[in-house]
This record gives sequence, structure tokens and C-alpha cells, in this order.
Amino acid sequence: MPFLSIIRCIFAVHITHNHLLMNQTKELVETIVKGIQEKKGSKIVVADLSSIEGSICRYFVICQGNSPTQVEAITESVGEFVLKEMSEKPSAVAGLENAQWVAMDFGDVLVHVFLPDVREFYDLEHLWADAKISEIVDE
Repeated sequence: MPFLSIIRCIFAVHITHNHLLMNQTKELVETIVKGIQEKKGSKIVVADLSSIEGSICRYFVICQGNSPTQVEAITESVGEFVLKEMSEKPSAVAGLENAQWVAMDFGDVLVHVFLPDVREFYDLEHLWADAKISEIVDE
């Protein structure tokens, strides 16, 4: 019987840990969206990839700015919001050189900030057909 008790305890800890991680990930997504909205990023989409086997992360957050300057401002705002509210930094940021498509890697969440024509060309929202897509209404 002690063996079964230990297994049950390990299983309960594992489930609790996963639940906490999922809540933190959802909070991270919400914080990222706030950072995007702060700089008037538009057409925000959250793609939930968590149920897709082999996906590179749990969520994509995709948005656009109308100019390279706005794309940079959105990227900086997201970084600042996440640092302030969650004490986290992206592990990588790519694309700031020309600011047509900037990707920010927060581990479980990848943020993509596009110029409109580049976003339309790559069409990331439809790359993962099985993903649950949520559109955030522009403010």
C-alpha cells in the first residue's frame, strides 16, 4: 500500500504543477496582449497550440503595426509589460533590424509582430489548422 500512496502523491503533485504552469502561461498571454494594446497594435490573434502534438510552443500571439517604428514600439512595450508584471524576459528577439516581422520567444509563448503585408504573406494564423484561434477586438 505505501507504494500506491507514493504514486498517488507524485501524480497529484504533477497535476498541480501542470495546472500552475498553464495558469502562468495564460497570465503571460494576457500580459503580452496588454503590452500590444498599449502601443495600439491591431488585429491581435491568439492561437492555442497546446493540444497539437509536436508544436513548438503552447501559444502564438500575432499582431501588426502600421510601420516599422510601431512594430518596434509594440515589441518594446511587450517586453516592458512582461518584465514589470511577471519578472520575465524573452529568451530571444529576432527581426528588429528591419522591423517587418519581429518574433519574441517567451518559451511557452511566441509573439509575432508584423507589418500588414508581411503578415498577410506568411499567414501564420492558418499555418496551424488545428489550433484554436481567438481574435482580440481592437480597442
